[in-house]
Amino acid sequence: MKRHNPTKAALREGRTVSVLWLESASPDLAEAAVGAGWKTVLIDNEHGVSSLEHTSHLVRAVEAAGGEVVLRIPANDPAYLKKVLDMGVRSIMVPMINNAAQARAFVDACRYPPQGNRGYAAPIVRASGYGAIDDYARHANDELLLIGQIEHVEAARDVDAIAAVDGLDMLFIGPNDLAGSLGKLERLEDPEVRELIGELEQRIVAGGRWMGTITGPGRDVATLSESGYRFVAGPNDIALFANTLRDEANAWRARSADFDTV
Repeated sequence: MKRHNPTKAALREGRTVSVLWLESASPDLAEAAVGAGWKTVLIDNEHGVSSLEHTSHLVRAVEAAGGEVVLRIPANDPAYLKKVLDMGVRSIMVPMINNAAQARAFVDACRYPPQGNRGYAAPIVRASGYGAIDDYARHANDELLLIGQIEHVEAARDVDAIAAVDGLDMLFIGPNDLAGSLGKLERLEDPEVRELIGELEQRIVAGGRWMGTITGPGRDVATLSESGYRFVAGPNDIALFANTLRDEANAWRARSADFDTV
């Protein structure tokens, strides 16, 4: 285990962090992704299938390959947070942070007292190298990267108060669910959706928080970085795999059209 959080350090240096979504529960794909050049892997346990035990294997695979993990958990659950923190995850994303009270609950569950109420088991958990890092608990709070997702009109109304919560490092705009909460699911180019996202961008930056999102039509990593985003989630392992298989299947059928194949 490293003592420090390189992802948070990169953000402090003003760099833009590009990440690959990992939906599958495959340590092999996680390791291959880092080897292919994706140094930060976003393990998605909200929509992905990985159990907590299997997540620990994914985390080890990414870190052993030299990469860094950001973990999106299923919900704002203090028991789940305690488990992944003890596992050694330092960069955590929580979906549907809709108000300041939920943001504070997230932060409090992640920080040791007196800044929070995280339960203590530091000498026996992976996060401390099973006790090898003897000052882990004294520095753990400082190395956290806590990311709250802004993806509902309710969150948009309270975004200034959310951004003001001490210990919440980043607000991540989820455009698809945000559009859905407006009754415009999958209509990301709708003027009302675009206007709300633009307003959120201004308010988040004014609130002094780092800002993250996903890529989309007309919004590649360069464009988003120029717009003030410092954390951009791009390709998805399942989508890459499925799209490649479809392309290859179509090409295969075209090449074998004159033969009796099934």
